[in-house]
Amino acid sequence: MERPRHPNPVLEAIYSRRSVRDYAPEQIPRELVYEIIRAGTWAPSGLNNQPWRFVIVRDAEKRESLARLTRYGEIIRRAPLVIAVFVDKDAMYHEVKDHQAMGACIQNMLLAAHALGLGAVWLGEILKNAELVRETLSLPENLDLMAVVALGYPKRRDQRSSRKPIEEVIVKEYW
Repeated sequence: MERPRHPNPVLEAIYSRRSVRDYAPEQIPRELVYEIIRAGTWAPSGLNNQPWRFVIVRDAEKRESLARLTRYGEIIRRAPLVIAVFVDKDAMYHEVKDHQAMGACIQNMLLAAHALGLGAVWLGEILKNAELVRETLSLPENLDLMAVVALGYPKRRDQRSSRKPIEEVIVKEYW
């Protein structure tokens, strides 16, 4: 199913956002990075506990160290900047709810990047080396890696995707 077009800017952003894995070399202004993180922090969280924590990695050597920890390292190498997203175990109160909040946070970040003309991709395979990521970034044990978000100006904007029709994903309806 092709993506719907929508006059509502929020829905249009949701339908038009794509995972971007190839970036132009230009650097991202700090203000845009902070705006993306700010958008992440406006995700809902149970009891408004806001358990998210972020590490911004622009330094090429540090990105290379992270790249070695995933089979998708080339994406991290090509991205001018990545944001490692962690949940603070000391701020958590319910594992499922807090992990759901982290997903909402990351989705907000992806949508914000898209709205600001940037491309981003949510990298999860690196979770297999979550402890090594934490050590590489010299972080305390209370922080658990949730994802690494690679960011940059897209080299191209022709990414395509499709979704199942909603009739395939709605199990039952009780109107």
